[in-house]
Amino acid sequence: MNTTSTSRGAAWGGLALYPLALSLALFGFSWVAPEVRAFGVALSAVLLTGVVRRTPLAGLVLILLGTLVAAFVQPNGGYWGGSREVTLLAFASADVALGYLIATRPRWQWYTGIGLSFVAQTVGIASLAQAGNLVGGVAVAVLALLVACMVGLLAGERRTHAEALRTRAVTEAVTAERLRIARELHDMVSHSIGVIAIQSGVAARVVESRPREAREALSAIEDTSRETLAGLRRTLVALREADPDGSDSLAPTAGLGDLDALAAATGRDAGVRVDLVRTGSEGPLPSDIELAAYRIVQESLTNVVKHAHVDACRVAVRRSDDALVLEITDAGTGGSATVPGMGITGMRERVSLLHGEFSAGPEPEGGFRVTARIPLPEAGR
Repeated sequence: MNTTSTSRGAAWGGLALYPLALSLALFGFSWVAPEVRAFGVALSAVLLTGVVRRTPLAGLVLILLGTLVAAFVQPNGGYWGGSREVTLLAFASADVALGYLIATRPRWQWYTGIGLSFVAQTVGIASLAQAGNLVGGVAVAVLALLVACMVGLLAGERRTHAEALRTRAVTEAVTAERLRIARELHDMVSHSIGVIAIQSGVAARVVESRPREAREALSAIEDTSRETLAGLRRTLVALREADPDGSDSLAPTAGLGDLDALAAATGRDAGVRVDLVRTGSEGPLPSDIELAAYRIVQESLTNVVKHAHVDACRVAVRRSDDALVLEITDAGTGGSATVPGMGITGMRERVSLLHGEFSAGPEPEGGFRVTARIPLPEAGR
């Protein structure tokens, strides 16, 4: 049985028991003070909680009718006397239902509920209250209605604000996930496409004069394409099989330990020698830092291959007690740092998400430098 069925059953069950509870409150005991009977009538309305939660206006109408009928059929003679007038106090339960109606339903239902409550309570007071209590009774009823309306409005504002915050959080989470996927796909594909473009150009130029070199270039294109396709497949599988809470989304597949293979592949396939220098302590780091560092170096090498027009570059990886510093430099023509491309923007976002510092721009003496400083958590030091 699902939650909806349970809620519906509770609502119908409470509705069926409500008349019985009213009868017990009114006629179950002979020698009971009127205030106790009024409290019993008000407490009987708790059985209509399920109806009020599902359809507040209908629940309010039932409580008003039940309280009004209870006040008219209440035994009025005997030891206590004046019981019917006291039973009107049970309208407090209707005021609670009215507050919930105002907090959760559209404005037109507010007006209907307020009007019905005012009419029902006024009829009860005018019919049952003693002459000297008419004005005071109506005043108390109106004051109770105003309090219910104010409480309902405040609760409705808090509810609307909470819903807006939840919607904003969901929107920001979706946007962050889209940006993360975009960074992954860009960094994964752009490096490979750059290598493929270079190798295809080599193959086109030497296909007739030096067929062996052309075959090697085509072989490099095939290997790079297969590696990229495998990486894309892993990413898509991770997206399909990720848990709803996002704990398994886009599991990292690369890290600092893969930089040697990346440097070798860049030299072999793109013709750019990478001097990889490591200093500082060794050991694994958190997976998000490992992946971000690898992607930053990968994207920087892609930019060197595409824009620097050099045959060598330098990658320095320095790990201290509190930070991981990456520095990628070349002596080529560089590029403009005033109009960053998608790659530089993605690197900057990666570092920012890890609360680090990032800079990229041309050097005064020529060349281009990318620097990223990523703080290390206590567990990674």
